[in-house]
Amino acid sequence: MKKIKVLLAEDDYDFGSILKQYLAIHDFDVVWAKDGDEALHVFSATKHQENSFDICVFDVMMPKLDGFSLAEKVIEIDPEIPFIFLTAKKMKEDKIRGLQLGADDYIVKPFEADILVLRLQNILKRTQKVSISSKNEQHCTIGKYVFDAVNYQLKFNGETQRITEKEAQLIQYFYDNKNQLIKREDVLENVWGNDDFFSGRSMDVFISRLRKYFKKDANIAIESTRGVGLTFKIIKN
Repeated sequence: MKKIKVLLAEDDYDFGSILKQYLAIHDFDVVWAKDGDEALHVFSATKHQENSFDICVFDVMMPKLDGFSLAEKVIEIDPEIPFIFLTAKKMKEDKIRGLQLGADDYIVKPFEADILVLRLQNILKRTQKVSISSKNEQHCTIGKYVFDAVNYQLKFNGETQRITEKEAQLIQYFYDNKNQLIKREDVLENVWGNDDFFSGRSMDVFISRLRKYFKKDANIAIESTRGVGLTFKIIKN
């Protein structure tokens, strides 16, 4: 069975060494880069090979290329790659920037290595589950849009909008539960895997993106019921 391949970018030698060893013990195939430039080079070199990475773990504060800048460049190469930020910083602005980049998680140092293992397993479990289920129905019509869950595309009048894997997961979940009020915690548990503060803020960012994507069809709306949840409303389908 193929091991999950992880790109770890961490400039702290002792901490990076511990994380690499711990992840290897839990059967991950880890490539450890000591700074952002090295991580970008390694990721670029393996993107179109059979041994490409399944997930990335980036420290935010690194020399040469910080974790946020590294993530931006990696997303340009592969918009669907899931990634986690590691940081000693607790500033609200940093968390928001990570969310806007589409991070799947954000772990504040210090933390136990087994926390990272669990977060990686949860993210991969969610992405694999959606990948399998989306193959059952590659295309579906949402109002005037055509949603391609396999190729991560949203089409409208001949125009194609590329979307990320996480956006595709959220659209699929909303579509499967359309025209009914869904509790926020249910969306978080099914798409993010937990309902903590970080995931809640992340979901808000992704919902804002989806509202922009679907704004060309007045018959589609993502309505919020304060303190309760959300409704993916499709008047005509």
